[in-house]
Amino acid sequence: MRDMWRFFRRFGFKYKRNIVLNFVFNILTSLMTIFSFAFIIPILQMLFGISESHYDYIEPTTDNLKESLVNNFYYFIDHIISVSGASLALALLTALLIGMTLLKVGTAYLTDYFIIPMRNGIVRDLRETLYDKILSLPIGFFSNERKGDIISRVMNDVGEVENSVSSSLNALLKYPIMILVCLAMMIFISWQLTVFVFVLLPVAGFIMGRVGKKLKAKSLRQQQMAGSLLSTTEETIGGLRVVKAFNAEGHMERLFRQLTDAFYRLSNAVARRNALAHPMSELLGTIAIGAVLWFGGSLIISGNSTIDAAGFIYYMVIFYSIINPAKELAKTGYAMQRGLAALQRVDEVIDAENPIKSPAHPRDILPKGENSSIEFKDVSFAYEKVDGEEKRVLRNIELEIKPGQTVAIVGQSGSGKSTLADLIPRLWDVTGGSLLVNGVDVREADVTQLRSMMGIVNQEPILFNDTIYNNIAFGDPSATEESVIAAAKMANAHEFIMQTPEGYSTNIGDRGNRLSGGQRQRLSIARALLRNPSILILDEATSALDTESERLVQEALDRLMHSRTTIVIAHRLSTIVNADLICVLQDGRIVERGTHSELMNLQGAYHKLVMLQQM
Repeated sequence: MRDMWRFFRRFGFKYKRNIVLNFVFNILTSLMTIFSFAFIIPILQMLFGISESHYDYIEPTTDNLKESLVNNFYYFIDHIISVSGASLALALLTALLIGMTLLKVGTAYLTDYFIIPMRNGIVRDLRETLYDKILSLPIGFFSNERKGDIISRVMNDVGEVENSVSSSLNALLKYPIMILVCLAMMIFISWQLTVFVFVLLPVAGFIMGRVGKKLKAKSLRQQQMAGSLLSTTEETIGGLRVVKAFNAEGHMERLFRQLTDAFYRLSNAVARRNALAHPMSELLGTIAIGAVLWFGGSLIISGNSTIDAAGFIYYMVIFYSIINPAKELAKTGYAMQRGLAALQRVDEVIDAENPIKSPAHPRDILPKGENSSIEFKDVSFAYEKVDGEEKRVLRNIELEIKPGQTVAIVGQSGSGKSTLADLIPRLWDVTGGSLLVNGVDVREADVTQLRSMMGIVNQEPILFNDTIYNNIAFGDPSATEESVIAAAKMANAHEFIMQTPEGYSTNIGDRGNRLSGGQRQRLSIARALLRNPSILILDEATSALDTESERLVQEALDRLMHSRTTIVIAHRLSTIVNADLICVLQDGRIVERGTHSELMNLQGAYHKLVMLQQM
């Protein structure tokens, strides 16, 4: 229940108006239900001759409120029968019953009318919160999680919360009120029977609760396995070329069937336990009714009861009105356990710590001129601790990049080149030393302002399933059609764009799969050009291209790099011979630095890399 309260406090309190209105109309619905049943007693007692009592009007006081209300009600019915006949009294009682029922169903509808926006709104808010959190979390969080499992939490787990927890809110707001109102009326009719009921209901609730706790544990495992299924499916589709090339269809089929069989068995266990809710609540409800019938009947037969047979029937009708809400609450408890298991997985993302945040009072990091300076001061970095010890990827990096300077970072794979570049926009934070942009430590700057100064072109172009225009203008709400076309022309992309079926309105497909590698890269360059960044990061932007595509992309890059502070990570060393400074990384350290000619004259690590490529 604590998890449910935490969830409701986080997402439900903004709908206070809906809660209040739902509460008011739930009370009215319960009262209408109770008083509509009250017409059963006079019908039984007076119209069908069960009672021959005569009633006189009694002035109500605080001492005789219960007796006077009941007596005066019978007095008016008795008066109508004596004056106008039993038929008219029956018609009047029927009309009152219909009128009370109309009010009851009207207020019952209004309870749902006001709770529906809250229920759907909570699910919407949960999805938005989860998506916003995913966007804000650092890259490091997703390196430890499977992408398919994250997608499963956004879709499957939130869907389970929608089906279970949020749909249970109505029951939690409605049925307790009904039960309390009925119990109050039962105490009003006979406190002896009601004390007996108070002993029965907690016992039934305890039994249902014990079964529900086991359901939550199984449901949590079911949600985790659903995430594994989605991850395997996503990985299979993404790696289908490799699966087919290595004739691994059989292996993937066996792996997937093992997962689906385990999921099948677990789903059966959860569904069977969930299906137990209705028969168990039915059985416990029948046992409770039987016990009350026996106890109340014994009191009436022995003459020790404060109510007569007709009153006992009315009492049983009200008690039965508690049984259905109690059964629904029991089933709601089962549904909530499944939903809370899914919510636990969602909360793991929502509550994840985000170490990369803007400070409360950030310093201005914008350049004074057109370009920015970058300085690494004794920078070290480690992704995570291995066996209690940090395994550092970068060690004691000392590097100053002046405004407008082009610096190339080269080295073997795994030497830390891309990691060094990722530190500048704070995709990761340094674990030692400091990184300064325009003389300001990046940890003291606003993250959004810092990244707005940068244009990044990766080896693998990251494009979205949208139009060419929207991919170039991505992240720039102020972009105009003229500026987008101008950026495309500078990136050598305008010509091939105009050859597509719909020009700039052409959809490029998932990850741009309708375009060639060189075309995708030129769109990435156009996107960076449109931003007009003061810092440019090129992460092996031409290494995956053929010669013709590389020539077109390199021309575009030359325009993009002109008069900008640029960090170039390169495998093809021929593309960086004109760099102002070339740094050679080995095992996370800068082992050589200088211009192309200076490093070639050293006959060291850089010279060796150049000779290997020429070979």
